Amino acid sequence: MSGMYETLLVEERDDRVVVTLHRPEARNAISGLMIRELHAMCDLLERDPKFLLLTGHGGVFAGGADIAELLRRGRDEALQGINSRLFERVRRLPMPTLAAVDGWALGGGAELSYACDLRIAGPDAVFGNPEPGLGILAAACWRLPELVGESVAKQVLLAGRNLDARAALAAGLVIDVVPADRLLDEAHALLDRMARSSAAALRLTKLVVDSPGAHPVADDLAQAVLFEGQDKRERMTRFLEKRSSV
Repeated sequence: MSGMYETLLVEERDDRVVVTLHRPEARNAISGLMIRELHAMCDLLERDPKFLLLTGHGGVFAGGADIAELLRRGRDEALQGINSRLFERVRRLPMPTLAAVDGWALGGGAELSYACDLRIAGPDAVFGNPEPGLGILAAACWRLPELVGESVAKQVLLAGRNLDARAALAAGLVIDVVPADRLLDEAHALLDRMARSSAAALRLTKLVVDSPGAHPVADDLAQAVLFEGQDKRERMTRFLEKRSSV
C-alpha cells in the first residue's frame, strides 16, 4: 500500500493503520503533497474506521511545515486553512488515534501530533511551536491549551519554549516516555489494550468527549445505543460467567 504514496509509508492491519511520515530529505516536513496524502488516509479511515498509529521516519516525527511552501502562500491560502483543516479532520476520525513521537515535532509536526487523541514519546522527543519567529502563528494554536493548560501553552506559543520528553510527560501531553527502540512496540501494545474494548464504545466515547459543550443528554443517548447492542450483552455475560467460576 505504501507504493501509492510519495510522502507516507502506510501499513494496513486488521484493526489499525500505521502511517509513517516519510520525507527524509526534509526531516519529514509537512508539504502540500503530504497534506493531500494524509487527507486520503482520512478518507480511508472514515469509510472503514480503524485505529490510526502515526509516526515519523528516521528518528524524527516532523520538523515542521515546508517553509518554502509557506513563503509562497498568501492571505487566500491562509483563509483556506490548508494545514488546520487537516489537523481538525485527524482529530475527528471515528476511532482513536495515537502519535508515536521521537525526535523533533515542531510547528506543523507538533500540531499534527496534538490532533491525535494520544501521544507516546521516545526519550529524544521535542515538541515546539516556533511559528512566531517566522512571522506567523501556529495552525490551530487554540488546541494546545486544551491539552496542557493555558500557562504551559503560552510558554510554548509565546515564549518559544520547547517541551522535551520529560516536560511533555509532566504536562500530560504524552501518556508515557519509552526507549526509542521500543517506541513502536509500546505504541502497538497500547493500541492492543484499547482494541480489547468495544469498538462501538470507543467510537461513542470519543464522540461525546470531543463534542463541544457536551451535555449529560449526549452521554445518555450514546449509552442508550450501547445498552441495546449485542456486544454489550456478550461482554457483560462473559464477565459475569468468569466471576462466578472463580
